[in-house]
Formats: sequence, structure tokens, C-alpha cells
Amino acid sequence: MLAFLERRKEPSPSQQREYWIRSMSIISEPVLQNLANGTLRENLPVFKPERQPYAPLEAFGRLANGISPWLEVELRNKNEQILQKKHIELFHKALDAAFLCQALLRAPNSIVQSMSANVKDHLIQALEITRKIDPLDNNWILFAAMVETGLSVLDADCNYKRIDKYIQKMLSWYKGDGIYGDGPDFHFDYYNSFVIHPMLVDLVQHHNNRYEEIVNIVVNRAKRYSVILERLISPEGYYPIVGRSICYRFGAFHLLAQAILKNFLDDSIHPAQVRCALTKVIQNTISSSGTFDKSGWLQPGVYGSQPSLAESYVSVGSLYLLATVFLPLGLSESHEFWVADNQAWTSKKMIGGQNIIADGHLRE
Repeated sequence: MLAFLERRKEPSPSQQREYWIRSMSIISEPVLQNLANGTLRENLPVFKPERQPYAPLEAFGRLANGISPWLEVELRNKNEQILQKKHIELFHKALDAAFLCQALLRAPNSIVQSMSANVKDHLIQALEITRKIDPLDNNWILFAAMVETGLSVLDADCNYKRIDKYIQKMLSWYKGDGIYGDGPDFHFDYYNSFVIHPMLVDLVQHHNNRYEEIVNIVVNRAKRYSVILERLISPEGYYPIVGRSICYRFGAFHLLAQAILKNFLDDSIHPAQVRCALTKVIQNTISSSGTFDKSGWLQPGVYGSQPSLAESYVSVGSLYLLATVFLPLGLSESHEFWVADNQAWTSKKMIGGQNIIADGHLRE
């Protein structure tokens, strides 16, 4: 189904975008179609039975977080417009069963403004219920802050003191050179990209007037970590398999994708080299036998089905965090990211003998 890219050593920019669209659709349609039909809980594969009550919400929420910018963008390609319209319709049917706040921030027009009053009320009630849960001292504090922000987007009562508290706590866990602790301690994993930087950036930018003094600090730290992420991609399109939640696959590059979408990519990196690098990362993962089961659902693993890599908290629904790599699809088809000539990424330039600028560190 996606073999057309594997046959080309140097796919063109337009072929790469086509590959991203087709990959996103293959990943998203089982989730959205089953949600729209009311069959997600019934049909979502059971991996960890104790996590199954939460798995449908995880699948929809994490998927929505990645594809929501694409639902928002105005497209010129007729075929892509048809596919987008289909996804938006499925998305709105799915909202009766689940929610996600960061997706609301990323697609306020196609999701929030066109939401029915009944669905909006249902969503507000569901978000308010979560206030009863005190988050652990880790990245979950940003979930609580994001819920309050989602309520503000829905024009419901928002507890700004709760947002302030959790943003300040996360800032206090900063370790240096663009890296936060996931709690007071440092963990060598991809949570700075899975959750921490992307949510912090979205939170402070959405509440820009409230956090005017720290927006640049937060974004500059995210910019630095996105540089690190780009340098972690090998010349062949692989990356270090370290730390927790590695089964989220190329969700490890959530922040790098966000840096493209939000235009805070470091000047030392050309957008086209990120496109080429991430295309190869996506290709390596999706083309692995066993990544999907016979019904099209993701299976735990990084390259194929590798269930032993999944921690106790990982469900099949959790795996859909990988969709965050598709954030650049929220850019216009004519954006430099999609039309600029192919470029080698940093590690590929290095082994090719190019004389590139030495890496540094963030001084603050």
C-alpha cells in the first residue's frame, strides 16, 4: 500500500508529502471510523487488559493531537480536500465519545467553531470531571494545565491559578541545555519531545498575555531540544531506542514536527532536511512487517510487533501518539517545508564529508 516510496531512492518533495498523507490515513482511519460507528471499545485490540478502559480515549486523543492541524489548513489539492473532509466528519462523530484539549488549540476552527452545542456541553462536563484527579509530580501536571486551557477554548470556566501552578513547577525542573526533568529527577528518554516541550510551548503561546515574560525562554529551550532531536536521526533514518515509552515510535519527534508547524526551527537547520529525515524515519517504521495487525491497528513495538518493549501502562491506544509527527501537514502545500528541494540532514551531511557548523549548547 505504501511501497511506492520504497521503490524510489530520492522521492521528490511532492511524493514525500503524498507519502505522509497516505501514512496518516492508514494510521488514523481504523480509530476514527470505529469511533464514528460506536465500535472502538469493541474492536480496539486488547493488549493490557487493565489499561483497556482508557485505551479508546488514548487512541482518539493522541491521534487527534497529531492530525488536528491538517484538519485546519486550507488545501488546494482536490483529492486531499476530499480526504480532509472525510476525516473532519469522522472527527466530529467521534467527539461524542472522547476528547482532547491540545487538539482544540491546534484546530479551533474546524473542531471548536463547528462543534454542536450538545457535543460542546458534553466535552466541558467531561473535562471538568478530571479536576478531581491530582496529577503525579511528572509530565502529567501539564495534562492538568492543558485541560484548563481546553476549557478556556470552549468558553467555559478556566482555573488559571491551576495553569500557573503547573507551568511554574515544570519550569523549576529545568536541567539545562533545553532539557527538563520529568519531575525533579532527570530521565534519559523522549518525554521532552513526547509531552513536555510541545505542551509547554502551546500553553504559554496560547496564554501569551499571561506569560509574556517567559514565552521566549520556553520557545528557545524547545528550539534547542529540536536541534538535538534532528541530530539524533542517523543517515539511514534510525534513532536511538532508549528510555520509556519507545513504542510510541516516531512520536519521539513530536517536538521537531511542532518546531516546523510553529516556525521555531533553529536557523542552522533547513526545513527540507527535516522533511527528508522524518520521511525516512516514518518509512523505516511503517514498512516493518508487523507494525500493523491484519485489521490495520498498530501493534506494540518500534519496528514491527515487539510487545516486550511495552511498559505496563502502554495500551494499543497509547501507541497513537506517533501521529504527532504529522503536525507539518497543517502547513500550506506551498510552504517551504513541502516544496524545497531535498536536503541531507545533519548526520547524513557529516558522513558525506560536508564541513558543517559545530554544535553548541543553550546558554541561559
